Amino acid sequence: MVATRDELMAFLAGLQIDVATTDHQPVFTVAESGDLHERISGGHTKNLFLKDKKGRLFLVVVLHDAEVDLKKIHQVIGAQGRVSFGKADLLMEVLGVVPGSVTPFALINDRTEQRVSVIFDAAMMQHDVLNYHPLSNDATTSIGRDDLIAFAKACGHEPQILAVSQQAQEAGL
Repeated sequence: MVATRDELMAFLAGLQIDVATTDHQPVFTVAESGDLHERISGGHTKNLFLKDKKGRLFLVVVLHDAEVDLKKIHQVIGAQGRVSFGKADLLMEVLGVVPGSVTPFALINDRTEQRVSVIFDAAMMQHDVLNYHPLSNDATTSIGRDDLIAFAKACGHEPQILAVSQQAQEAGL
């Protein structure tokens, strides 16, 4: 069963994680979310749902403007061979969200099977506050960096913090 936004908020409250959510028009791409960056402080992000040649799944979360080399990312995240984007039906099956709404908050829907390996980019984790969709792209929820890690762990996932983006690699993070 796929969690609703209200169930996500109740889960976060049960973990004593404070968040702030701003409702807005649906945004499907990073380019469409530009004005939100001015209205909502903190690191804005994009999320990559990836699959390797062996069928292993990865949720890679980076800053909205991060440059990620998809031809080399498999070497950083430990994938078997090159990765490709997971299809929409697989995304819905595993994380319970549709394209344009991918978010680490969707880990709430992968608590039982834990099919996804979670990768947070080291450059993103330099921000104290991070912003993600609360399971749908018509709102943005701000969460503290440490609370994001606590949330992922409460969902049974041990996130890896790796230098995935070009920015993180250049900064030696």
